Amino acid sequence: MRWRIPSLFPVLLTLGATAVPAPVPQTLRVGTSGDYAPFSISGVEESGPTEGFSVAIARAYAEERGLTLEFVRFRWSDLIPALHAGRFDLAISGVTVRPERSAAGRFTVPVVETGAVLLVRQPERWSKVEDLNRGDVRIGVNAGGHLERVAREWFPRAVLISIRDNLAVRTALVEQNLHAAVTDTLEAAIWIRDTQGLAVLGPFTRDRKAILVRSDRPALAADLNDWLMARERDGSLAALRRRYLGEGAGRPVATALGSLLAAIDERLALMPLVGVAKRRAGLPLEVPEREELVLDAVVAEVHAAAERAGVAPPPDVWVHRLFRAQMEAAKEVQWKAVKDRTYVGPEPLPDLNTSLRPGLIRIGERIAQLLLKLPRDLEATRVRAAALEQLRAPYLSERSALAIADAIALLSRSGGETEAAASPSPPAQPTSNGRTTDAPTRAGRPNE
Repeated sequence: MRWRIPSLFPVLLTLGATAVPAPVPQTLRVGTSGDYAPFSISGVEESGPTEGFSVAIARAYAEERGLTLEFVRFRWSDLIPALHAGRFDLAISGVTVRPERSAAGRFTVPVVETGAVLLVRQPERWSKVEDLNRGDVRIGVNAGGHLERVAREWFPRAVLISIRDNLAVRTALVEQNLHAAVTDTLEAAIWIRDTQGLAVLGPFTRDRKAILVRSDRPALAADLNDWLMARERDGSLAALRRRYLGEGAGRPVATALGSLLAAIDERLALMPLVGVAKRRAGLPLEVPEREELVLDAVVAEVHAAAERAGVAPPPDVWVHRLFRAQMEAAKEVQWKAVKDRTYVGPEPLPDLNTSLRPGLIRIGERIAQLLLKLPRDLEATRVRAAALEQLRAPYLSERSALAIADAIALLSRSGGETEAAASPSPPAQPTSNGRTTDAPTRAGRPNE
């Protein structure tokens, strides 16, 4: 099999090369759907959005950086093709972090969390989400986005109506053409406020939303990460959440520890696709002789990120330990995915060499940058609780999540920012997420 194993070394060498700073453009082209309250809502004219949480973030960033904004409309089904075509520099319209999108661009640190819900008419008929997975039930959902994939996974027996205009989903529900509609916790609050006779079932997923940057804009993505984390520290981002999303949405997410765990989770969520792509290509899932090359490459990237930031890198031994824990978790996820006959990945599957591996490298760059922002002396119990709550990739065992958490806690003891500078989030509470050591739970599936 050795001759069939592609060399990873040329790919690994790009870890540092892809992060070479490039100037942030003076005119920032911002992709937005304009139909997704409360993130971006356009007026009658389609010249650009006029209001929304995502729009407010874009305007605040542009004002601080002295940039001119140009809004570009897209439909959700065309998001990735439009990103690849270079129609805009970033998409900032309540974009949910999903593996196929990670393989297409660069996500920033998260800006908010939501969950998928069902809005139902005749609520007396339905007591739980699973009740609507029937052949005589019509469920509407916006076409081409994250929620359509969620709907197809959760309601395979129902009649799913994919509607190209997101605003038309609510209209179809109100006009009684549908029994229910799939939306999220934040949009549902708006629909219920303006409509009588609807009830909410759920949420039944937990999703992160972030800014999706073009893959060839590493400097822009890195600057956005720094800016978002700074605005999280000074309370500006929380204030925008409360203003546009409600008082209950102000919880900080773009913190040092939270952002690092989100990046690791995003990387692990790509592993089912990697495993299936390797299996289809006849490649082995594990290549032990390459693992040391991978570890050496990520240490080199951490050193490069530290040099760019003008700080001392953490000791190599602790960096090795963290990435080794991620590597073992990644192998676990790949093996379980290829053995699971019920697993269904996105089709077409992103190409291993041109999409998945470059996507993993981009996430690895972000992880290296975020390691340098960890506060000092994080309590192990706190990190463990946060990891169990935030590492949600399918097929990931609790044991692997805790190994990653312990490596983070050890690494934070070797240095990092002060608690005041890093302003980490309050201790996360462990949740009953149903994670097992042998199989994924349905709660983990929405991140696939």
